[in-house]
Parts: sequence; structure tokens; C-alpha cells
Amino acid sequence: MKLYTSSFAPNPRRVAMFIAEKAIAGIEPVLVDLAAAEHRSAPFLARNPFGRVPALELDDGRVLCETRAICTYIEGLHPQPNLMGEGFDERAFIEMADRRVELHLFAGIANCVRHTHPGLASLEQPQFADFGASQGEKMRETARWLDQELAQHPFVAGARFTIADITAYCALEFARGLMKFKPGAEGFSHLQAWRERMAERPSAARA
Repeated sequence: MKLYTSSFAPNPRRVAMFIAEKAIAGIEPVLVDLAAAEHRSAPFLARNPFGRVPALELDDGRVLCETRAICTYIEGLHPQPNLMGEGFDERAFIEMADRRVELHLFAGIANCVRHTHPGLASLEQPQFADFGASQGEKMRETARWLDQELAQHPFVAGARFTIADITAYCALEFARGLMKFKPGAEGFSHLQAWRERMAERPSAARA
């Protein structure tokens, strides 16, 4: 299999971290240069008409896109260590936590960065600065909720490490780099402590 990915983009990092947690070998990374618009090239668009990474090319030639779908496929091939839930009950609650983080934290950060950071101007046309700024504020509302959740249990979805932690960590690292967002500096002490624990995991290290 081949994983079409890119450096520093948060969604590819989510998949890379998921693979690293499972200690899977044999998936060939293929770097896509977003700055050079390789994601808009005809060969890449033939794999993913939306022109986005990551994309997982299977051995039979089919291409699986969308981060969560790729992780679901990998979980099916390599069910242990389990990251998406054992049984329908746990799976549902982990998916709820993961979707909340993805839709309200991750998306808010992505929209803020895409519409306010000058370095992203070539990738996001047109940029709407007011929209981006408002997304940055809404993201902080979600960060406050997550801080309260992490005051009650050690991981995003409860008592153990799951895909929801990967989504939240990659989102916050994206915000730390491009929004200069540091949870502890804004009063989110539980979120900051969780981030420090996540950063110690081998899967969090960049290649």
C-alpha cells in the first residue's frame, strides 16, 4: 500500500500517528508537495478528485480517502492495539468524542489558519480574515469544553488512549505552530497537562 501524505499537514499526521501507534510496517509513504501544488496535478486528482491528502492506495489499486475512513480500514487490518473501540457501545462513545474534536476543535483551527495566516494564502483563495478570526474564538470554546472533560478522565474519550486523542493532539499541534495557541497560557491547565503527556508518546515524534 502507498500513503500519499505531506509534511506538517495535520490530517496526514493523524494517519501517520495512528499507524505508528499500531507499529505497522510496509506502508510506503509518498510525499505530496502542497506548496508546489502537486495535490492539484492531474495524476493526484486521478487518485483523489478533491485534491487533498492523505490518500491510501490499496494493493488492488483502489484509493481510500478521508482520514477517518483510512484509520477505520487500518484498524480492520490491524485490530490491536485497539484505537476505535471494542464492541458497538465503546465504538459509539469513542466516535462521539472523536467527531466532537474533529468538527469543533480541529475544523475551527483549520479554518482559522487557512483564513488568517499569510503563508496559507496561496492554498486558500479567497481568504476571509473575519471568518478566520471568529473560528479561532469558537475553537477556544471547544478547548474549554475539552479542558473540563480532561479534568474528569485522563484521555479524550475516557480511561484509555484512542483515535480521539490522536485527532485532538494533531489539531492542537497545528494550532501551536500556526496560531501560537498554548492551552496553559489561556487557563486550560488540564488540556496542557494532557498535551504534555501525549507529546511523550513515540508516535507523536515527527519522522
